Amino acid sequence: MSVEQVPLSEQAYSLGPAQYGTPVRPAGEPLPITAWIHTRKGHQLVDGVALAWTEKAVRVRYVDGHGREGFAWVWANAVTRRLPSVGA
Repeated sequence: MSVEQVPLSEQAYSLGPAQYGTPVRPAGEPLPITAWIHTRKGHQLVDGVALAWTEKAVRVRYVDGHGREGFAWVWANAVTRRLPSVGA
């Protein structure tokens, strides 16, 4: 089953390498998170997973309000780790 990607015109703004810095630490397993992203339409709180991080930022895979998948580097303070659901 293929997941539809967020169209370029609606993707979250992503930090560049000069902003997120190094070293980039990949997650051993994706960590459940919620994150604030910024798009052309404004800010949105989305569910997703953290794929990697630096001291300043987190690489997230998120699902938008239409169920489409997107990726972005966002500032670390825009991300909150979600606790696993009870019974999961």
